Amino acid sequence: MEKEKVVEKFLAFLEDFYKDKILVAVTEGKSSIEIDFRDLEKYDIELADYFLENPEEVLIQVESSLSELDPILAEKRFHLRFFNLPEDRNIRIRNLRAEHIGKLLVVDGIVKRASEVRPEVYEITFQCPACGELITVKQDARSLKPPDVCPNCGNKKGFKQVSEKFYDTRWIVIEEPFEITSGERPSDLIVYLKEDLVTPKMQYRTDPGNRIKVTGILKQLPRRVKGSISKQMEIYMDAIHIESVETEWEEIEISEEDEKKIIELAKDPQIYEKLVASIAPAIYGLDDIKLAIALQLFGGEEHIQKDRSRVRGEIHILLIGDPSTAKSQLMKVASTLIPRARYVSGKGITGVGITATVTRDEELFGGWVLEAGALVLCNKSLLAIDEFEKIDKQDMVALHEAMELGQISIAKANIVATLPARTSILAGGNPKFGRFDPYLPIKEQIEVPETILSRFDLKFALRDVPNPEIDEKILTHIIKARHLETEKVEPPIPADLFRKYVAYARKNCHPKITEEAAEEIKKFFLNLRSKYVEGAPVSITFRQYEALIRLAEASAKVQLREEVTREDALRAIKLMSASLRQLGFEPETGAIDIDRLEGARATAMQRSKIRTVVSIIEELEKVQGKEIPYDDVVKKAKASGIEDIEDILRKMQQEGIIYSPKPGFISRI
Repeated sequence: MEKEKVVEKFLAFLEDFYKDKILVAVTEGKSSIEIDFRDLEKYDIELADYFLENPEEVLIQVESSLSELDPILAEKRFHLRFFNLPEDRNIRIRNLRAEHIGKLLVVDGIVKRASEVRPEVYEITFQCPACGELITVKQDARSLKPPDVCPNCGNKKGFKQVSEKFYDTRWIVIEEPFEITSGERPSDLIVYLKEDLVTPKMQYRTDPGNRIKVTGILKQLPRRVKGSISKQMEIYMDAIHIESVETEWEEIEISEEDEKKIIELAKDPQIYEKLVASIAPAIYGLDDIKLAIALQLFGGEEHIQKDRSRVRGEIHILLIGDPSTAKSQLMKVASTLIPRARYVSGKGITGVGITATVTRDEELFGGWVLEAGALVLCNKSLLAIDEFEKIDKQDMVALHEAMELGQISIAKANIVATLPARTSILAGGNPKFGRFDPYLPIKEQIEVPETILSRFDLKFALRDVPNPEIDEKILTHIIKARHLETEKVEPPIPADLFRKYVAYARKNCHPKITEEAAEEIKKFFLNLRSKYVEGAPVSITFRQYEALIRLAEASAKVQLREEVTREDALRAIKLMSASLRQLGFEPETGAIDIDRLEGARATAMQRSKIRTVVSIIEELEKVQGKEIPYDDVVKKAKASGIEDIEDILRKMQQEGIIYSPKPGFISRI
């Protein structure tokens, strides 16, 4: 097609379809308008095809001729941002080739890293030193370009810069989403954003961790090797349109009709049962755990004290259980229910991958660049971590600060930053010996430091105990729902409405605890604490008290109430009691021991036995000297009623109370 005809047809298309929208955008102070490519295709298929093959040429000519539509556009840089391209223009990043350079394409990816927004010169006016002529030069290369020659007098050197025109730019790197990589290393692509694609709102959308769809022109970038330009080129995409694939909390649009539905749901007396039934309806049972996850999604309230200290509102949950108890499935489903939530799995996690890291990129990003990890990317949302016990211990240390303070501090190279990580953690792990043993403390069953274990508000054990009645119900549910399809497993609250419900409650509802609710929690807490006598197990600590408050606040948010009632407190107590019973119950004494639940080095029962064994060793030392035969200690301990003496001696060695100076003998340290 001839260039003049292309511009003429394009302007006619804009006149017919978009002139009013362009003028409205200009009067509102906008510098671009979004155009649906399907409209151009319907208008003139030949013109649409030509544009796909020669996008840069067409856009430069058409955007410079927009003043023909209206003189108001003559003095303004105004852009046409096309979206909704044909399906064959959606190209995977790894499939980009030389044939795609210069073409209009769409790529989908997750922002891996991003530079700061910086101004870039696009036009410089030079003055000729010989005749004073002003020469305007467009700057479209990576470095500044002066005029080759003065058009007036022929001078070729000494040009002086008189004025510059700038626009804002940003470089980002996107990589392929994990669900399409199927085991391969994800490929990445550099994307160049400029002008209204880097406004504060757009900048938020293109920050690391966000998934975006980029429409743009694929271009080549010279690659430098030891100061000289290489034959091999780097490719990048010059973006003309950015679209968020995932919805952010701020972008969830709640219509009046949605609001009515949400308020109606909140008033429903069966709302908690409906929430439970809406989380993984294909999984039978696990009602307490599903209710806990529902409350985790709604979240408690953050409390900033007068001394600026912060009490977190995020609820953390740990699921430990036998294989095939649907832990992974439950976590995967939970991570799809709210914006920004993610699912990661144990062995593939590193400390920097879960927190943040610093990388160096001089050419495009101008030095050190901060890359956010999973906890930062899920800020104000949920991170589901499967195979939790398989994370390396050094990497697990990175979770301490995030779980309690809701932030991640980093001081590497020249970057010192504190990143927000107010993220709820839903972790799942398998017991060390394959199956969960209710008679062993949690610390002996899962390789997780006690300092991390104590930060989880609720811990649940999922046990696969054969029970003919329950087994039959589970199998009937699976057969009907999955194979025969006679039973529909549709959630009572559809996923889209569930997401809006959570967003609405989080934004509009900030419940305060009432006196009766506080009294109920206080009574439960003091009742358990009052059973303590010297040497007896501690039933509950102040960490669980704070967890009860968070759970009660989340329960109030479900019903969009501004006050936490006694019913909310009782609901929180019920969940906490279930957690304490499952993992904190001491079979020998019949009491609840918080040290079993929190992963302390020794439970109260074990500490009592250790004191008895130390007394036995002290007695034998008086007769036999410093080195005591192992068998003598075992014999005397069993006579005192300590049957598991071998385990106690092993624990005492691990804790550095005793050591073995030579085979068959022990000594106190």
